[in-house]
Amino acid sequence: MEKNFDEKRDQEIVYSRSVKAGKRIYYLDVRKARNNDLYLCITESKRRQNEGEEMPSFEKHKVFLYKEDFAHFTEGLEDVIAYVKSQLGDIEQRPEWTPEAKEEAAPEEGEKKKGLFGLFK
Repeated sequence: MEKNFDEKRDQEIVYSRSVKAGKRIYYLDVRKARNNDLYLCITESKRRQNEGEEMPSFEKHKVFLYKEDFAHFTEGLEDVIAYVKSQLGDIEQRPEWTPEAKEEAAPEEGEKKKGLFGLFK
């Protein structure tokens, strides 16, 4: 029995972890190549609500990282994170984002809007 394309794609993921960060979700998937080598696929998925559409859409971006590049990638990532921390000091973790939290953060009726776009309304 032949499997459809989606089933074949799901089979190649051997380990996965997701990281929620605001309106984005990062998927860290370990995949198996045809030669049985393992590589990392990092997918950023950002929720978009387009005007006039009931269902949200998701914008996705992928980065493929191969085992021979892990050490250099990790070194570079740690370096730039250390730089940002040295410039900004302690970095607060982002609170968990939910659609409910967005509604709670919305200004009350009659309350003045803050931020750049609030200046023009």
